[in-house]
Amino acid sequence: NNTGLRLFRQAKPAIDPRRRKAARHRAAGRRISALVLIAASAILAACDDAPPEDFVSTPSTAFTDHESTAIGQQIAQLARQHPGKSGFEIIRYGRPAFTARIALTDLAEKSLDVQYYIWQADPTGRIFADRLVRAADRGVRVRLLLDDINLGGRDAILAAVNAHPNIEIRLFNPFARRKLRGLDFLLDMGRVNHRMHNKMMIADNSIALVGGRNIGDHYFQVHPDSNFRDLDIGTIGPVVREISSVFDRFWNGEWSVPVEAIVESPVTEDDMREAVATMRSRIANDTYPHPLDLDVQELHEQFDGVLEGMHWANGQIVWDDPSKILEYTGSGEMFEALHEKIGTLEKELRIESAYFVSLDRGIEAARSLRDRGVRVSLLTNSLVANDVLAAHAGYAKRRKDLLEAGVEIYELRPDPGPVDQKIISMKAQSALHTKAIVFDRKDVFIGSYNLDPRSAAINTEAGIYVESPEIAAKVIDYMDEGIDPHNAYRVSLDDQGDLKWTIELGDEVIEYEKDPKSSWWQRLVAWFIQILPVEHQL
Repeated sequence: NNTGLRLFRQAKPAIDPRRRKAARHRAAGRRISALVLIAASAILAACDDAPPEDFVSTPSTAFTDHESTAIGQQIAQLARQHPGKSGFEIIRYGRPAFTARIALTDLAEKSLDVQYYIWQADPTGRIFADRLVRAADRGVRVRLLLDDINLGGRDAILAAVNAHPNIEIRLFNPFARRKLRGLDFLLDMGRVNHRMHNKMMIADNSIALVGGRNIGDHYFQVHPDSNFRDLDIGTIGPVVREISSVFDRFWNGEWSVPVEAIVESPVTEDDMREAVATMRSRIANDTYPHPLDLDVQELHEQFDGVLEGMHWANGQIVWDDPSKILEYTGSGEMFEALHEKIGTLEKELRIESAYFVSLDRGIEAARSLRDRGVRVSLLTNSLVANDVLAAHAGYAKRRKDLLEAGVEIYELRPDPGPVDQKIISMKAQSALHTKAIVFDRKDVFIGSYNLDPRSAAINTEAGIYVESPEIAAKVIDYMDEGIDPHNAYRVSLDDQGDLKWTIELGDEVIEYEKDPKSSWWQRLVAWFIQILPVEHQL
């Protein structure tokens, strides 16, 4: 302690200055040596945690006889009325989005293929996991593919659930050092920096949900403190088989590791039942804000009408091959496809993107669209609403350039507007997590892809592209709700060319000269990140 240190210093005899200097050098050398030894020991210890490289991964593919199940037969009858097309519908809000996922676990007879970037250990995550187990208990084969980025400390529970005879869990690009993950970023950055950002769920190879939502309270608007605005698209018909093929490509690749390969000892089915019992006990003690069982029952009763109300159109899954993680190419398939599509626009481009980091090529594209008379509108997060400060810094660095290039910019307010208050029924902070684009009010993209360098070149992404003015109109209505002055700031330039933010509170119009509701510290950190050479990592 400090008192002991002072007493020790007072008791030391006088030392010649030259001897004191030599002693300091020797002490510094010993400290460096000690640090090297500690680091070496940590690295060696971490290496002991590395999973075996010769793990066995049994290939499997999507359920093929998709017309043999009850849901498959019903959808096949509808699909025959629309040859070559698929059915689509968007899911705007968190409550119906989670209800849809739970309903699919109930309806599935043969298979559930589930792929997510984040799965939180919260009430939503536990409920969804329990429903997958219940489906597996009925004989449904469950394949669960998770990115490993947020699974630290959860190997045991994953391995326990994986012990179910009808459940298999794989981790995408797992960290080798299970207990010292930070070392992987230091020693293996080129590999672990690449993540699987995809979000999709497929039931019986007949119906699929794709979009921006991960699994967790924040994504379904039930968290008491902060919630995301997000968007999913549900689909039936031929495009579902394409989505299943994408899932199989990720599932069977060398980058997806069975969870049993990363745990130290085998797990039994008894361990699984004990873990599930513990999980269900926690669920019983959780307080969920919606009557989920009643919601699911209502959706089941309305399911025929939901299917018949789908909009049939040409559509496809747009995705990055997981081999993208093996090397840095500068951009992926999705980036090039979307950029090519933007070049064909004639009237309007509407974008809603949680993280929007535009590099030189993006600014040039915006100017080109402006010069051709194409309106470009963007809704993204404000500084206080953004949950990733570095991403906001990358966006803010080019914000003025975007405005000068003719882009209309709106930033979501952190305080929920009237719409969010009605949906959430609680005073929680709002944030944007949507990734959606509407092209010329005719075509739509909804998925996991943010318009930033990380989505373009580092992570894998997936989304649905639909050629449907009807779906486009629904997404535009959703976007208009987001940019409503009660829900978003309008960002523009004043007469001096400086940024200003405008909102409406009732009949009152308020202007800000700095990022609204932000602290000087938030602005300082964002500014500091802007001057760092990290733009291509954001």
